[in-house]
Amino acid sequence: MEKNDGSKKMLLSETVLPTPPEFLIKEISNFRELMLVYNSAIREVTTKLEILNDELSLNNRKNPIQFIKSRVKKPLSIVKKLQRLEKEISTKSVLNSLNDVAGIRVITAFIDDVYKIADMLVKQDDIFLIESKDYIKNPKSNGYRSYHMIIEIPVFFSEKKERVRVEIQIRTVAMDFWASLEHQLKYKKDLENTKNIEVELKECAETIAETDLKMMNIRNKIERK
Repeated sequence: MEKNDGSKKMLLSETVLPTPPEFLIKEISNFRELMLVYNSAIREVTTKLEILNDELSLNNRKNPIQFIKSRVKKPLSIVKKLQRLEKEISTKSVLNSLNDVAGIRVITAFIDDVYKIADMLVKQDDIFLIESKDYIKNPKSNGYRSYHMIIEIPVFFSEKKERVRVEIQIRTVAMDFWASLEHQLKYKKDLENTKNIEVELKECAETIAETDLKMMNIRNKIERK
């Protein structure tokens, strides 16, 4: 058994707490408040999406949105991204510099539902579209397909209003299934035949895109009769 535990504890304390405790308490409090802001923004957008889905279901007798996923970036991921961007590590910097702290993924059945949901959402007068990227019409080189939007939405609290940016990804069930598998490959270390798997995934992406189009066309034929 090793001795001198007291010196080890002191060294650990010095490593973990390089700043005064009162500063850390303030930063932790600010960060918790920031997470409340982003979680509230997700709730605001999710509610809007659910209302749109209910309206479309009432009018068209179908639910274009299959399900909605959401997440807030973890603290370590936020810090690492700020460091990569060479930005100050602060709550103000998070709000001003990062667009994807709050993320929502909307899964639809058909491709045209993707554009319908995106269009209806940005037409709402309290939503401001920062940017959009269409990876369905212009897929990434690895085959990735999805429709991305960065929006800004007001979130109201008891004594203030915050305008918060939220990243929204809208894709079909098939696109989401492919993206989940590709995500596993991206973070899998020491995997053999990575290049071969990437080629297979690219081929699957093309097959899925063709299938999505065929399924949409079949549905359109059914609905016209």
